Amino acid sequence: MKRDPQAPTGVAFASRLAVFYSALCAVLGVQMPFLPIWFAAKGLDAAAVGVVLAIPLAVRLFAIPLASHLADRFDAVRAVIVTGAAASLLGYAVLGFMHAPAAIMTAVAFASIFYTPLMSLADAYALRGLALHGRSYGPVRLWGSAAFIAGTLGGGILLDLIDPRALIWVVVGTMALNSAVACALSPLGEKSSAPRTMSARVLLQDSRFVTAAIAAGLIQASHALYYGFSALQWRAAGYDGATIGALWTAGVVAEIVLFAISARFALDPTLLLFAGAAGGVARWAAMAFDPPAALLLLLQWLHALSFGATHLGALAFVARRAPAGLGASAQGYLAVALALAMAGAMGVSGELYARWQSGAYWAMAALAALGGLVLLVGALWGGWSVRCDCADERVSSQG
Repeated sequence: MKRDPQAPTGVAFASRLAVFYSALCAVLGVQMPFLPIWFAAKGLDAAAVGVVLAIPLAVRLFAIPLASHLADRFDAVRAVIVTGAAASLLGYAVLGFMHAPAAIMTAVAFASIFYTPLMSLADAYALRGLALHGRSYGPVRLWGSAAFIAGTLGGGILLDLIDPRALIWVVVGTMALNSAVACALSPLGEKSSAPRTMSARVLLQDSRFVTAAIAAGLIQASHALYYGFSALQWRAAGYDGATIGALWTAGVVAEIVLFAISARFALDPTLLLFAGAAGGVARWAAMAFDPPAALLLLLQWLHALSFGATHLGALAFVARRAPAGLGASAQGYLAVALALAMAGAMGVSGELYARWQSGAYWAMAALAALGGLVLLVGALWGGWSVRCDCADERVSSQG
């Protein structure tokens, strides 16, 4: 059988996907640490910043299932990604001209409808496309983490050079790059290997799927205070933008190392999730003591567990339990679980930070512990095995 000359090779597919992950994560690298500073520069107090940061997480609850449904229904993951990237660019450009808190919240909500599904859609696209080409997820995804570092360091340097009220245009610039790169994504090359024969609701009837999604959501939600207020806290403590960027970078470097070595080992998804919970408890408990910069730098390496291991474990678990034709929907439901937990945690983190500053990290440690407990109960009660014959989209041994 002749290969379609228009179909991308495995190298070409993986290369374009790595560039897209790089652009998408560069946006996050600028947005996550520094957008809260822009909100504060526009006059929002800590509680209002927490509410604004919770808006995208709340929007995800309907935006991701809708985008995932369209992607699966029309077998058009790539097209939905391209559309979402372009529309979210427009939304953030509009945000840059907003001043009143209500207008800022409205613009954030509009942009988030299109932006928030992009990562879960990218993962669904990656899992299916990389499986078709016999390639691994971790070594491709790590380029996104590397770009996150570049975005964070670049944003930290710019923070010392420009008015904080101009930071939004740095975000818009990286989103313009992301939109352009999305258009260059390779077609998947063939339709889904099996027709969609069942409703996505079947996923919600799978107790193991639901339990793993809840556990992962709680562990990832324990990052809410760090994502929303670490840059503000460190800036108030006298750290400059470059130092703040370096602290964020240290954690992502650890994440990259995990992604790089994960392709060499058969890592059980459940074990990865437990490692993520343990890493989160240790990290946030230590952060509650307001450690000095040298120890802060070391603690960021636990990001490899609290985020990296949780991400790989959840992705692998969900992908292996997804029925044929429901790959995007499975990743979408996982993203919704993560968003629901994160929205709640982010919504209260502003108040927690305003009252207790670094002491609020004890609440984050409790969230990570609760995620581990949910996972433990599910594993003991159900005698888990993550093998699933119905999975048509697999992650190689690393997730």
